[in-house]
Amino acid sequence: MNAGPSRNIDTAEVAHFESVAAHWWDPAGEMRALHELNPLRLGFIQRNAGLAGKSVIDIGCGGGILSEAMAASGAAVTGVDAAEGPLTVARLHGKESGIKIDYQQGTAEEMASVHPERFDIVTCMELLEHVPDPTSVVSACARLARPGGDVFFSTINRNLKSFMLAIVGAEYLLGLLARGTHHYEKFIRPSELDRWAGQTGLQIRNLTGIHYNPLTRNFTLGDNVDVNYLAHYHAPRQDPAN
Repeated sequence: MNAGPSRNIDTAEVAHFESVAAHWWDPAGEMRALHELNPLRLGFIQRNAGLAGKSVIDIGCGGGILSEAMAASGAAVTGVDAAEGPLTVARLHGKESGIKIDYQQGTAEEMASVHPERFDIVTCMELLEHVPDPTSVVSACARLARPGGDVFFSTINRNLKSFMLAIVGAEYLLGLLARGTHHYEKFIRPSELDRWAGQTGLQIRNLTGIHYNPLTRNFTLGDNVDVNYLAHYHAPRQDPAN
């Protein structure tokens, strides 16, 4: 795939995730939050779209935590990431677990140019807040979904509460994430995401908040989207009359 300067990649972000790749599958390590979140993310996708027999592309798959879970649920999964280190870890872990996934290095835009309207389900979790142009990723995800398909995003709201909990709390006080994982100015309000998605023709189906209880160390889903949130969009079928 094209490695030119126009790629929608923040090289500092890629370097950060390269640096933590070796610890991706350590449930008590720097990716602990992803391991604890994964059952909720998987359940959200299952309830809203189902996975068995579906073709899925996981944009920003990292070390493959969600990709493996979706494949184990019966989906044919393609995992895509811009960073080679996490992909190497994902491939090795897939061999150890015996779960077959097609891992490819690249971006959402590059995949959309090659595989438009190819996938039943497109997932893009915890990526939009790490790229220079999130609107471009949203558009690419919409192009990857077949008519009638489903697109899932997960990202972080932008407000004082999210700054205190997602950065100060999660990175500096609780150690759920490595320091420097997030940058407040890159956080995305649900209204912004919905506007970008609507411009591509995607239709909102479900918006759900992700909540963390530091006392029980548990993540739960709920109505409040002040901090982390999941969004499910539907790609409308083409009108045969047109």
